[in-house]
Amino acid sequence: MNTGSDNPVFSFGKSLLPQEEMLDIETDKKQLRIAIPKESISTENRVALAPHAVELLVNRGHEVIIESGAGIRSNFTDIMYSELGGTIVSDKSILYQADIIAKVAPLSIEEIDLLKGKQTVLSMFQLGTQSREYLIKLQAKRITAIGYEFFMDYKNETFPIIESMSEISGTTSILIAAEYLSNAHNGKGEMLGGISGIAPTDIVVLGAGTAGEYAVKTALGLGATVKVFDKSMPRLRNLQEKLGNRIYTSVLQPRILNKALKYADVVIGAIPIGEDCNFMVTEEAVKNMKPHSIIIDLSIEYGSCFETSRVTCFREPTYMSHGVIHYCVPNIPSRVARTATYALSNILGQILMDVCEAGSINKLIKGRPGLRSGIYLLNGILTKESVGSKFSLPYQDINLLLAAF
Repeated sequence: MNTGSDNPVFSFGKSLLPQEEMLDIETDKKQLRIAIPKESISTENRVALAPHAVELLVNRGHEVIIESGAGIRSNFTDIMYSELGGTIVSDKSILYQADIIAKVAPLSIEEIDLLKGKQTVLSMFQLGTQSREYLIKLQAKRITAIGYEFFMDYKNETFPIIESMSEISGTTSILIAAEYLSNAHNGKGEMLGGISGIAPTDIVVLGAGTAGEYAVKTALGLGATVKVFDKSMPRLRNLQEKLGNRIYTSVLQPRILNKALKYADVVIGAIPIGEDCNFMVTEEAVKNMKPHSIIIDLSIEYGSCFETSRVTCFREPTYMSHGVIHYCVPNIPSRVARTATYALSNILGQILMDVCEAGSINKLIKGRPGLRSGIYLLNGILTKESVGSKFSLPYQDINLLLAAF
């Protein structure tokens, strides 16, 4: 073999490959370090990866470091992670030097300061609560950032992480309503649902998206009577088809809705994310509801379905307004953190494995438009028009940027 050639080759199994191709193969097999920090927000009980997802990544030859206590609020101990190959660390300065940082809530400003730069960060973005400073600091570090709520499955035309969390929110909302109807929380002392000889609970659901669908399924399973309102006729029709039985549905007409609210025991606000849902139910309509009826506003994170809604927290989740109990806690999936973490891990774990197999996020997104849709920063460059417009920051089309990386 002539080693003095301008295009040297090396033996690779039974084939001969140019040096440039050999380097590509080595890059694809690069071991990556993934960090799972402890959530700094007191109301966030989820963790980005459950132990089984960590095991899958470790078995592929990658290193996963977990901040001590990161999973404790989801009932995952440090030992559960370490037994499956995870490395437990307490030093945040080590944690934030990893190639990939995976969280649930967005990084805090203090956490961004710990980043070494040119890394990939996966978390929720939470446009409604985010700051301009957050973006500018990430840009200065040349971070590639993926927001879970932006990530889309183009094949099924869904947002898988949002859909998964919405399933949990919808189902859990009915269970919450059952608690607050009972004596345990000074409710009316009624059982949610229906039994022989007693009128069933009357439930109104605003929104026929994923959260609304699962609220309806759970309520029907318990024997309640359900009425569903939505702006979209196709969504209402789709819900009827999925349920396989006829339920009361109506487009949002104030007169019809207000009449239904007068007789409702429980009202669930579940308008799909991204839609204008401010004050769909007026204060006057709330005044006319039955005493000790219950409002659960699942849309409180990005607006509100009710004029009387205001954000509450897990410590004080409810308040009374015009004799109606209001439950307006954002991030309801965090109330069942272990289940929500498993659901998140099933999606996020696969994304991370795909990134690791590709060797870098930049390589992977060229062939994955769904994952590409989740990126709002690419090497520090803002790629989302909605984000740029909100914070008066310049942005560029990610499809044009990919040619440069």
